[in-house]
Amino acid sequence: MSTDQPPPGQPPEDDPFSKRPPEPPPGGPPPSGPPPEGPPPGGPPPGGPPPGGPPPGSPYGSPYDNMPPPPPPYGSGYGGGYGGTDPLSGMPPLAETGRRVLARLVDWLIVAVPLAIIGIPFHIYDRATRDGNDFGDTVNSLNGGSQLVFQLITIVAFVAYDTVLTAKDGQTVGKKLMKLRVAMLNDGSTPPMSQSLLRAVVLWVPALVCCACLWPLLILILIVVDKPYKQGLHDKAAKTVVVSVPQ
Repeated sequence: MSTDQPPPGQPPEDDPFSKRPPEPPPGGPPPSGPPPEGPPPGGPPPGGPPPGGPPPGSPYGSPYDNMPPPPPPYGSGYGGGYGGTDPLSGMPPLAETGRRVLARLVDWLIVAVPLAIIGIPFHIYDRATRDGNDFGDTVNSLNGGSQLVFQLITIVAFVAYDTVLTAKDGQTVGKKLMKLRVAMLNDGSTPPMSQSLLRAVVLWVPALVCCACLWPLLILILIVVDKPYKQGLHDKAAKTVVVSVPQ
């Protein structure tokens, strides 16, 4: 074994007992306080968000947390479905009463003129000339079989005319001329066949069977005074309204 001793002075560089501790990195020692806010590395901690919702800055938060809720959707029906308290909000303008009367007169003539021709084989004009009665009294004074047949033909003609055209696009010939349309009250759609038939039956059958003058007058009065939709008895039965068509 060698007995050589290192020379006095600076120790050798590879002496493990005389090395100094490493110098600290620039910027000082690392902070000893709590870690900064923000999500920890690797995602949010397990266990889910705390009760009551995540606090601001929590990893469970969302950039959409503070956004206002979306506005409610608009309704699609008549009668205040567009967000207002006005029952007519969102509805096309209701038809004027005068235009409705003119449209009904046009429709009546379209059906009544062919019926007058059909009535010739039933000898309604012969009896009317002899007795001096009007058309309605003549129909009621016919003998049993002729009276029943002609009344049935009349009822079917008026009801079918109104039902088919209303269910097609909400417009009879008279309503097309007057720029009017029948619409369902709840959503403004064209009335289906069932509602169109109900509307036509309530409109025509009482007038053709027993109340030729009183029933149309009652319907007209109700259209004038009814608020806010100007519905006649036939409209109320079928839940329809008559509105103006945009020019």
